[in-house]
Amino acid sequence: MELGIILSIAGASLALALPCIGSAIALSGAGQAATGLVSEEPEKFGKALLLQVLPGTQGIYGFLAAVLALQQIGIFEGELAVINVGTGLAILFACLPIALAGIASGALQGKVSVAGISTLAKKPEEVGKAIILSAMVETYAVIALLLPILLLNIIEV
Repeated sequence: MELGIILSIAGASLALALPCIGSAIALSGAGQAATGLVSEEPEKFGKALLLQVLPGTQGIYGFLAAVLALQQIGIFEGELAVINVGTGLAILFACLPIALAGIASGALQGKVSVAGISTLAKKPEEVGKAIILSAMVETYAVIALLLPILLLNIIEV
């Protein structure tokens, strides 16, 4: 297999794996906090679930970037394109923003969601604010997804 293809697949793999790791860490922590809350107050399940799933979107963003990268190299058409090393590196580097920002923002958004679940336990009327605060961390995952979308659309294969 050509080195350019290997670099491209590495970029797609990082774009998917790292944000999924960040999301999994976040979902685990928030899920633990939500489980504790719901064991005492089961009527708060819906709001706790919303706070738990918010940081799961980084994994979805990583998946989108990975699919775009793999589409560039022709993997879905059944025949891989001929990719030189420079193009492979370009695809790899285009995937890094969501890979790196996805793992960090996912894990950190999870911490904000855990704090939001604590707010839900103590002051359920303030849960809307907790959701907004958690969603603010998401902003940087969205920004980090935009660059791979732009770059992968201009890289010529």
